[in-house]
Amino acid sequence: MRPILLIAPALGLLLATAPARAESPAEKFKTCLACHGESGQSSQPATPSLGGQRPLFALYQLVFFRGGQRTEQPMVDIVKGASDAELQAYADAIERLPAPKPPAEGRDAARFAAGKALAERLRCASCHGADFSGQQQMPRLASQRQDYLVHAMLTYKSGKRVGQLAMMPEIMRPLSEADIQALAHFFAYLP
Repeated sequence: MRPILLIAPALGLLLATAPARAESPAEKFKTCLACHGESGQSSQPATPSLGGQRPLFALYQLVFFRGGQRTEQPMVDIVKGASDAELQAYADAIERLPAPKPPAEGRDAARFAAGKALAERLRCASCHGADFSGQQQMPRLASQRQDYLVHAMLTYKSGKRVGQLAMMPEIMRPLSEADIQALAHFFAYLP
């Protein structure tokens, strides 16, 4: 009976000092969905919908957050210390989310037409795809939240946001805020 009395406290000490079971990337991804939407469509102001995004684009953004090139909170804290494998698992989970839907109401025909004309003049489809669903490292723009698109384009315009290419700040710089609003409206209401 005596050996059991010695083993029990040692086992208790071992269990008390053992690290807690680490969450899997799938379990951690639930945190992402709380803001970005379980259905791939965000209902949070200025928070992008992740549904329909290409995994390479998502991976680049996560790497930018982890590396400090993008500084928006809480994303920086969420991916701080994440391994490459964890970031890839998040990007793969994002790829499986369904694409968002455009808003059911609020489409303004004149702003939509102005945004469409700007998108054609700027040749946005050459990088983002003919239907603006994104490709490779280029994000999906179709049905993205309008307020988020405005925010993203303004941060490119100001030079605060980085991308894989230096092209976006150059494209956004000469645009007026009205132009950016029209582009965002056009993309947000695309199916």
